[in-house]
Amino acid sequence: MSFETLKVTTGDGICRIVFDRPQVGNAINAQMIEDFGAVLAQCASEDTSDGKPVTVVVIEGGEDVFCAGGDFEAVTENGSAGDPEPLYDVWRMLAEGPFVTISLVKGRANAGGVGFVAASDIVIAGKGASFGLSELLFGLFPACVLPFLIRRIVRQKAHYMTLMTKPVSAADAHETGLVDVLADDPEAALRQHLARLKHLTRPAIARYKAYMATCSGNPDADKPAALAANRAVFSDPDVLAGIRRYVTELKLPWEE
Repeated sequence: MSFETLKVTTGDGICRIVFDRPQVGNAINAQMIEDFGAVLAQCASEDTSDGKPVTVVVIEGGEDVFCAGGDFEAVTENGSAGDPEPLYDVWRMLAEGPFVTISLVKGRANAGGVGFVAASDIVIAGKGASFGLSELLFGLFPACVLPFLIRRIVRQKAHYMTLMTKPVSAADAHETGLVDVLADDPEAALRQHLARLKHLTRPAIARYKAYMATCSGNPDADKPAALAANRAVFSDPDVLAGIRRYVTELKLPWEE
């Protein structure tokens, strides 16, 4: 796949998406949103060149800048930031799509860049990474980022981060839960994660993420959906066959 604002490689069930607007700090414009939506739609389909559906999507930026947020030059030229819904839908697909999403952050993530991070299932960061919400400095606020950020970190931390407008270090982001893994070598950490995640099947990921999207954490409110989900997985013939094989042959589902 070839795109104007992204570098995309796909193979063996893994799609790696690299922001490719280095001259403007990988700032988000309408074309990038369109390109990202097209990539994720392709990843969500079963149509791949090697016949293996995508189960992991990795999002990357540059060494110094992951994504600087919205493209202010485009706003100046057009007099408008455009419709926010397509970008929100991209983040929602990252959060709820039938694949595991990983943000690999080595440099600065700001504003909308934090949106990509917050919407990801797993965040791996180098120790030089930073995360900031600068919107209030310009009379804006991160309305579309906050639903995903609050899902990851407690509401007050997101509130404080928004009000202060200053970058948060990778270590502090790790402490709040925005970052899952803080690594000296983020590429090595990614390889370790991919070695494990490659064993997850597309149906299992899709079913789990669909359930998690509705899970509130309230045991009483979540009980009907939890029971239904449990009954569904334990009535799946493929799941039962895998369990039976493990009991009789002591082999995990991916083992020959």
